[in-house]
Amino acid sequence: MGIMDTLKGMFGGKADMVTDQADAAIDAAADKADDMTGGKASGVIDGAAEKAKEVVEDATEGTQE
Repeated sequence: MGIMDTLKGMFGGKADMVTDQADAAIDAAADKADDMTGGKASGVIDGAAEKAKEVVEDATEGTQE
């Protein structure tokens, strides 16, 4: 069982809340990574963050009640 399965089980029909919180965590991590690299890898970091958000969105689809 993956982390998203665990979250879906915990929050059931609250997928929007899970998605919003995950997106906020992804943004915070991306900002920290960008700061640590001095902005030299912004494009790569932003791309990875967007892909991570897509994965979260795909994982939470169908959990709405």
